[in-house]
Amino acid sequence: MRAIVVARPGGPEMLQEAVVDDPTPAPGEVRIRVAAAGLNGADLSQRRGFYPSPPGAPEWPGLEVSGTIDALGTEVTGWRVGDRVCALLPGGGYAELVTVDAGLVLPVPSSVELVEAAGLPEVVATVWSNVFQLAGLAAGETLLVHGGSSGIGSMAVQLGRAFGANVIATAGSPEKAEFCRGLGADAAVEYRTQDFVEAALAFTDGRGVDVVLDIVGGSYIARDLDALATGGRIMAIATRDRTPASLDIGLLMRKRARLWGTTLRARPLEERRAVIAGVREHVWPLLAEGRVRPVIDSVFPLADAAQAHRRMESSAHLGKILLRVD
Repeated sequence: MRAIVVARPGGPEMLQEAVVDDPTPAPGEVRIRVAAAGLNGADLSQRRGFYPSPPGAPEWPGLEVSGTIDALGTEVTGWRVGDRVCALLPGGGYAELVTVDAGLVLPVPSSVELVEAAGLPEVVATVWSNVFQLAGLAAGETLLVHGGSSGIGSMAVQLGRAFGANVIATAGSPEKAEFCRGLGADAAVEYRTQDFVEAALAFTDGRGVDVVLDIVGGSYIARDLDALATGGRIMAIATRDRTPASLDIGLLMRKRARLWGTTLRARPLEERRAVIAGVREHVWPLLAEGRVRPVIDSVFPLADAAQAHRRMESSAHLGKILLRVD
């Protein structure tokens, strides 16, 4: 089969098409003939040499796909060959075929295009596990989403609103701010010209926000704490700003706040299965009803993976970037 491998750590030009062996499903796994794969920040980090695949996963990037099941391993129940599905992967999605534990697979609703469904598993699982399972965002609370126009951000805005929270999103331009408001954000802060701490405090009448979903890290963490309400929770899920964070522990204590650093890819299989089960129970009905949707910026052929990475690194995208497998 064809796959996009990383020749050596470096720029987008290091993504090269190669022929690799077809995978065979192990017991408890299904094999998916890939329609499309979603791009994620982790893919860029892996290409640069900072985030290798976990043991046992393919060495090439790709944390989510959509497609049709074309083979079942032993001990698999509840799935059939030909089912339209999408799946959360530990790696290897940039390929024509993938194998994955059956517990990490989700059905694609009839209302969702198969290719577009590739933009769902990673972002939905990330938002659900962090904002709802761990941080416990409740209706009536306020969620601050950094990078509201990104793949994760666009889903966080939608899910926050769908579950009855107030949502503030940060964005890097007037166009992106308007995009966030169109997804349901109650307020959008242009971080290049506005201070998100001041905006968050003004929006909440000085109380502060209850949950922050932070995809930046570094210097943002201390400012997240400044914007936080008493009893608030900061979910740090990425480190685009790689400078060490400096935090006022006294303020953290006075606010009785919590700072969580999490990843999804490296969690034990049982934890990832539990996340996907929660997504299927709580989020998938909203998707089927059209209350949330995949937000797709652009779709590139698999062979143009390097160009897709350049698009993502430009930060010009609005929503998810996908690789289509013909």
